[in-house]
Amino acid sequence: MTDEPTRRPAAPTIYDVAREAGVAPSTVSRTFARPGRVNADTAAHIREVAARLGYRANPLARALSTSRTKMLAVMVSDVTNPFYSELIRGAQIAASEADYTVLLADARESDQVERESLERVLPAVEGIVIGSSRMSDSTLRVIAKQKPMVVLNRDLMGVPSVVTDNPRGMRRAAEHLGELGHEAITYVAGPEASWADGMRWRALREAGHELALSTRRIGPFAPTTEGGAEAGAQMLDGPPTAVIAYNDLMAIGLLRFLVAHGVRVPEDVSLIGFDDIMAARLVTPPLTTVAAPVRAMGITAVRNLVALINGAHARAAEAFVLPTRLVVRGSTARRRR
Repeated sequence: MTDEPTRRPAAPTIYDVAREAGVAPSTVSRTFARPGRVNADTAAHIREVAARLGYRANPLARALSTSRTKMLAVMVSDVTNPFYSELIRGAQIAASEADYTVLLADARESDQVERESLERVLPAVEGIVIGSSRMSDSTLRVIAKQKPMVVLNRDLMGVPSVVTDNPRGMRRAAEHLGELGHEAITYVAGPEASWADGMRWRALREAGHELALSTRRIGPFAPTTEGGAEAGAQMLDGPPTAVIAYNDLMAIGLLRFLVAHGVRVPEDVSLIGFDDIMAARLVTPPLTTVAAPVRAMGITAVRNLVALINGAHARAAEAFVLPTRLVVRGSTARRRR
């Protein structure tokens, strides 16, 4: 003989609270959804009764009635890229401070996936942070008219933006290679739709002109270790003495490919990446890279977004720029003649 399953007592409803408090259900609803519209004494009485009965307001229902979901969307171009882990952590820290929850979306390096994902999450969130968007400027501006938005790694006129100092970072990388005796630098390009990629290549060309260094660009390649290996395959016939990659993942893929095919780093090729992800310190040799305050970027973006949601006026004429610095490790060395 089996025991009958134990039935859990039904959770108290808004009607139970109303009956016990001696008020209309609509008054209970307003107490939790729009407290400013209920007499303070009445609201206190209703809350006391609700606590005694164990009633909990439905946050989703409250959000639908007030349009305050307390949720923010954070869109990244590739959630598997370690660069975004620190950015997301910073966004979560700032969101928690402001009593918001982060809804994470992954564009998978596709402008179409990015656009479709944003269309789905827009009704559920109060604002959006977009990291390294692959969508066009015009599409981003249309979305920014629907919900408060902050864009990362892209200087977009008319939309609040947070970027790192790409020109200074690239300048320091070029100066470092020049000081080591290198006369030519090859840039391994990332995604064609990446604003940061265009800025880095432009900054390298300008630095090369000023420092009397020749520069060339190969690519674009996927911003992954596989993309870096593909770039390495194009270098085997005549490896350059100095290379700067779009990001650390590409630099690591390139480093591993070159070493596997008998090209020594840094003896034959000096190599620099961008971002300073954790893996840059773990490869052999450790990677020289341009470090960015990625966690600070996530914190800054969310704090600015919450301010916009609460009525602040955007200073969208120019992007908020965070500093970069060159971290010198073992993957760069003096050119051997």
